[in-house]
Amino acid sequence: MQHPNFVILYVDQPARSAAFYSKLFDLQPIEQSPTFAMFKFSSGMRLGLWSRYTVEPGAEALGGGGELIVQCEDFAVLEACYAGWQAQGLPILQPMTDLDFGRTFVALDPDGHRLRAYVPAEE
Repeated sequence: MQHPNFVILYVDQPARSAAFYSKLFDLQPIEQSPTFAMFKFSSGMRLGLWSRYTVEPGAEALGGGGELIVQCEDFAVLEACYAGWQAQGLPILQPMTDLDFGRTFVALDPDGHRLRAYVPAEE
């Protein structure tokens, strides 16, 4: 059975979003055009940024309907991520908090997509 390895976010301006994610993850796109950009992470997962005006078939869902999640290895990495994203000017939707699954916070990208970073709770 095949497993998902690719997420696409519909964005207003693919070039702006590509610049944002390049800076956020210190990674260059492996593909970029006026209507699409794609990143490939060391895990093998890919992130596509597709113009919401050219996606086929058309889609009405925009930012905020899901989350791109980054698992941090420990609290120090999570705190550094939080400070770094704040320093880059990302809007913080949920400040650092403890939830049943672990310590977490949520920021937003330029299109309102949620970016969650967390450290899992100890079992």
